Amino acid sequence: MMAKPMAGPGLAADAISDFIETGAHLFHAPVDADAATELLADIRATRAFDETLFQSEADFDADPQYTGVNPKPGRNLLERFEAKLGFVEQAPHIVEAITALLGADYEILNKKVVCGVPARSIPDWLKTRIHGNPVNNLGAYVKPQHRDITYFYGIDFHQDLIDYKDREADFLTLYIYLHPVTKADAPLYLLEGSHRLGGSVFPHDLTRAPDGTWLYRNGEHGETVTQQRILTGGTGFAAMWHACTLHGTQPDAADHERISLRYLVARGKGRASGMDAVNATLDGPLSLTATREDLDAAGAAVIRKNTVLKA
Repeated sequence: MMAKPMAGPGLAADAISDFIETGAHLFHAPVDADAATELLADIRATRAFDETLFQSEADFDADPQYTGVNPKPGRNLLERFEAKLGFVEQAPHIVEAITALLGADYEILNKKVVCGVPARSIPDWLKTRIHGNPVNNLGAYVKPQHRDITYFYGIDFHQDLIDYKDREADFLTLYIYLHPVTKADAPLYLLEGSHRLGGSVFPHDLTRAPDGTWLYRNGEHGETVTQQRILTGGTGFAAMWHACTLHGTQPDAADHERISLRYLVARGKGRASGMDAVNATLDGPLSLTATREDLDAAGAAVIRKNTVLKA
């Protein structure tokens, strides 16, 4: 039996208070590192994470598809490894913290492998196409058989509410690093306290200050100064954040891919949970009728701006 990190005293209260104060909770204990390493090896055995992931420029131009290119039921690599995910989904400290925020009947909305692709693996024609894009989700450009993973090359500061138009911020994101992530490995950049202004339309109104903080404005809902937190960590590092917390990544500057797990977890249908206490402190909306204005009708980028590159 592999040892599992135990839930510590006060973990539930800490998770709620951290979400109220900063919009995120960073777990002090990782999930099982041996199990994470084993899953990482299984994932890497499925394909080469190099330029062979991608279509040729001619093939892409013959049939460009910008939507429907992310993992989905029936095309999700984690479905193949479902039996190996207990080190995350049953880890006592993960379960306790999520239960405190979402209730015991919480629901996993989505789970997938996320890959930060290093520059050396991206074809030159594609680098030219995506330069300056705020969201470089590379799913449109990879070969169809590889779209069971989400691939990215830097993503500007955004809220995970971006994919859930008209849905209340009743869910959180859980992120697991499957190997050590340094500043060169496209770590998550998180803006602490940004959730307090509620939902806002992407791209967001952010100004970097000389002291390294960010001034974040959300129209009539006010403004706030946020502190940038870079989420580096070892194998099994775990963090979770509110659906309105701004976060992003710079392009992968390492010579290898960054492979992680991302879960979206929603509150249950039971009685009040810790998320009610968190959302009661927000000054802005909990849902949006429109979440982004950076794409055209086909899903291609029409705005060339990437704020996280200034971080």
